[in-house]
Amino acid sequence: MQPVAVEFSEVTRSYGTQLAAHGVSFSVNLGESFALIGINGAGKTTLLRCLLDYSRADAGTINVCGSPSSDARARAHLAWLPERFSPPYYLTGGDYLRYHGALRGVVLDEAAAATQLQALDFDPRALSRPARTYSKGMAQKLGLAACLLAGRVLTVLDEPMSGLDPRARALVREALAGLRREGRTLLFSSHALDDVGMLCDRLAVIHRGRVAFLGTPDALVARYAESALEPAFLRCIEQAGA
Repeated sequence: MQPVAVEFSEVTRSYGTQLAAHGVSFSVNLGESFALIGINGAGKTTLLRCLLDYSRADAGTINVCGSPSSDARARAHLAWLPERFSPPYYLTGGDYLRYHGALRGVVLDEAAAATQLQALDFDPRALSRPARTYSKGMAQKLGLAACLLAGRVLTVLDEPMSGLDPRARALVREALAGLRREGRTLLFSSHALDDVGMLCDRLAVIHRGRVAFLGTPDALVARYAESALEPAFLRCIEQAGA
């Protein structure tokens, strides 16, 4: 049996009368690339927020590398980037990377940072500029670079391609594929199904707070007798009750 990095077991979370997650169960193996896909409001971000203990599940359990997600030690294993990432406006890009390292108790490796930023097509000259001058795409690249430099066992990303142009998306795909080659674990949500198909080993289709499908991208395509991931996904949620 493969070691497990993340395990959701019968997780339920509601906001008032709105049920955002209902009895969700799945696990992510160490070294695996795993995607959460679904339409807006399906419950993907809620599940990630519960994983990070930003929001407490009403029922069920979540474990990260063997520790309950509510235990601060669990978060020592992971790096995280939200969909709407915005670095502190008063810091320069370089200040942010150094601050991110200080939070982890390390001094920023300037050479490694330069290499990572170059791989994401981030102009290193922009590091001396305040983050408030950055475009959405530049801020996203900075946040991704900080996550990748963290070197954690588990990287958790909510819509990592948000705000990126096609060239940047291709570069980020390659960077995330590098995590896979290094044997690190990636858990991410995405609406970009082409990226999902290229990056993930397995996926979960989340629909109306439930798991509508769990398996490989090829298995999803085969189950619904479609030619590609996108039409298979659409057929899946249609049958689940769109």
